[in-house]
Amino acid sequence: MLAIFAPADDAALRKSWGSDLERLPEGTAWIDLDRPTAEEDRAVERLTGVAIPTREDMQEIEISSRLYIENGARFMTASLVCAADSESPRISPITFILANRVLITVRYDSPRPFVLVENKLARAISPGTNGVTILLELLDAVIDRAADILERAGADVDQVSRAIFEPEGSARTGHPKRYSDILIAIGRKGDLVSKVRESLVSIGRLVTFVMTESDGLKWSKEMRAQLKTMQRDVMSLTDHASYLSNKITFVLDAMLGVVNLEQNNIIKLFSVMAVVLMPPTLIASIYGMNFRAMPELEWNLGYPIALVMMLIVAVVPYMFFKWKKWL
Repeated sequence: MLAIFAPADDAALRKSWGSDLERLPEGTAWIDLDRPTAEEDRAVERLTGVAIPTREDMQEIEISSRLYIENGARFMTASLVCAADSESPRISPITFILANRVLITVRYDSPRPFVLVENKLARAISPGTNGVTILLELLDAVIDRAADILERAGADVDQVSRAIFEPEGSARTGHPKRYSDILIAIGRKGDLVSKVRESLVSIGRLVTFVMTESDGLKWSKEMRAQLKTMQRDVMSLTDHASYLSNKITFVLDAMLGVVNLEQNNIIKLFSVMAVVLMPPTLIASIYGMNFRAMPELEWNLGYPIALVMMLIVAVVPYMFFKWKKWL
């Protein structure tokens, strides 16, 4: 889809559609290419004179392919987290192109910050809104979204940690389904945090690139101050993402340790039962032999005496283990 945003009379951005325009509307500030077709790519190239990168170009990971200047236009590609609220979050490359104070965005996914900024600009805009201000709005929304995801992930990790170290009621006894659920939750949070950190690294590079180019574009002091604030936010969020990754690793190790303890307790129980039952089994084996010269077989009290002996030799090891506090 090709969406074009231009200021309206009611001090808001008006959204229009179409790839058959002869020229851009007056005051166009933002051109959004959402899963564009080849025809829409050519239309934007014709209207702006800017070469639109392909999806394969956007997926390149080297810096020279993500942050560069071509024919006076600034090309900036960042990896954003999409579907963070679902069970299958993903990373999607988004390209921001700044040409003659017109912002062009190329994307093949629907990150939530784009919807939020579009709704915000549809309500009201400040005087002189152009592609630069919209770019800053989008970057600010992306950083806020990353912070929200990390906050929620941190709360979820704390909840998982409490479930491991402070189980309540019947959860104190091991259950394979419970352990499986906890391990799945840890894995999902670890995957989400790693994706957010990857996104923050790419956003940090983009913000640094924009700061470097802001002097040549003669941006205002307020814009440069906003970029510095974004850079500090990205650095702090990246550090927080690293902290969460380490915490998730610790929780995972703790979970595996709890599972090992449960397994050791089960094995210990079987070992004790084997030791307790070994002497009675020995007595039963001896008197189960079919030798004729066994005088005990002729005793009238032989059977109850054998039972008492088996009971005694079973109780004695059990009491010894209790005395040693092995049980």
